[in-house]
Amino acid sequence: MRGFDPKFETFPDYILGITREIWEDRGIATLHHYYTEDIPVRSPGSVVRGNQDVIGATMATLAEFPDRRLLGEDVIWSGSPEEGMLSSHRIYSTATHLGDGIYGRATGKTLCYRIIADCHAINNQINDEWLIRDQGAIVRQLGWEPKDYAADLIKREGGVESCVKPFTPEIDITGPYKGRGNDNEWGQKYADILHRIMGADLAAIKTEYDEACELELPGGLSAHGADAADNFWMGLRASFPNAEFTIEHQIGRDDEMMPPRAAIRWGLYGKHEGWGSFGAPTGARVYIMGACHAEFGPRGLRREFVLFDETAIWKQIHLHTRSF
Repeated sequence: MRGFDPKFETFPDYILGITREIWEDRGIATLHHYYTEDIPVRSPGSVVRGNQDVIGATMATLAEFPDRRLLGEDVIWSGSPEEGMLSSHRIYSTATHLGDGIYGRATGKTLCYRIIADCHAINNQINDEWLIRDQGAIVRQLGWEPKDYAADLIKREGGVESCVKPFTPEIDITGPYKGRGNDNEWGQKYADILHRIMGADLAAIKTEYDEACELELPGGLSAHGADAADNFWMGLRASFPNAEFTIEHQIGRDDEMMPPRAAIRWGLYGKHEGWGSFGAPTGARVYIMGACHAEFGPRGLRREFVLFDETAIWKQIHLHTRSF
């Protein structure tokens, strides 16, 4: 781990360790040390630059959810300490809604939801990030439907012209990381599966997924079996049947005591012109920032974790239709 604090023996140790320091140990000021001053952070709901904005957002989250915990389920990574490393960090978060904030008046409700954060690090600092939080799971547990929450958020942010605009490639910020991952066979296998599915070859699910696969899907939905995978991916693609699907980053890994696994960050960009998971077609042009982790076993893809932000999708639809 050349260039990194010697207390971190491996890159996953570094990612898990600084996450604990920042959030659970309340070392928010360490973001001045661990994040570069001009870091770009992209999420489905916005894009910001600078660790000062990250610090502000962290404090706001902890004010609303003071007992929040971030349980690191996995870190799938590529690169080297000398050239920089990219971690795809899957987190299971628990929190109690004890303060007023972006999600409205405090409800006292306890939440659980997943996050996938792709972070590039070199010389003991994070300098580029993509962050996807399961907003659909959060708002549902607080009593909202994602569609309604997105409409209310637009109003609270000042309306169509003034509200924070969701992420699209047009407003992206070029950061220092230019890598695309690695060429490990499991990353390539998962990328091929997703390309087939998005190319309307849904037969890939029957041939490549374990029939008893476990699925963790947006909205906090847990499901099992290839039929459930077919229903999920069909519903998404049917809503955006002609949208362009792109693999933005791809990692595969073989690690001791772990199954073969892959991390893919992807984009889906095009018009909402079909009936599917997002209701009646509206013609809205929508960008979906997605991230997936997959684990493979002897009978194919056995566990899949998929994240995108349903509220950011609905926000883009509302901004087009203005019917809220």
